[in-house]
Amino acid sequence: MSFKKVRNAHKTENTEDYLELISELLTIKGEARIVDIANRLGIAQATANKTIQRLQHQGFIKREPYRSIFLSVKGQKIASHSKKRHNTVFKFLLNLGLDEKTASADAEGIEHHVSDKTLKKMNKFNAKKNV
Repeated sequence: MSFKKVRNAHKTENTEDYLELISELLTIKGEARIVDIANRLGIAQATANKTIQRLQHQGFIKREPYRSIFLSVKGQKIASHSKKRHNTVFKFLLNLGLDEKTASADAEGIEHHVSDKTLKKMNKFNAKKNV
């Protein structure tokens, strides 16, 4: 059963990462461009563009030629949910005593695979630690 859960998480991981990154770029820079996405992910622009096209076809983003990339309502919901999960895991790892760099790197992988039940426990732990 757990193998199935992991495989399903892997299917959505890439989408969640892209949507979360686009949301972050829109917040910080006011725009999300292919070049910025590719640079942040350390991938070729062609690779980023291919994924952006897929996300557009799936209805997660809106895009016009020569303009920035924007999240649809559907994309915003997933990005927000993913960011909340990331923040919970990140704070939990900090509360365990990990440094920010390690906690950030580890949270990036864990956020996609942690159950809602575990997230609730992490939130309770974080509230007690107040970080």
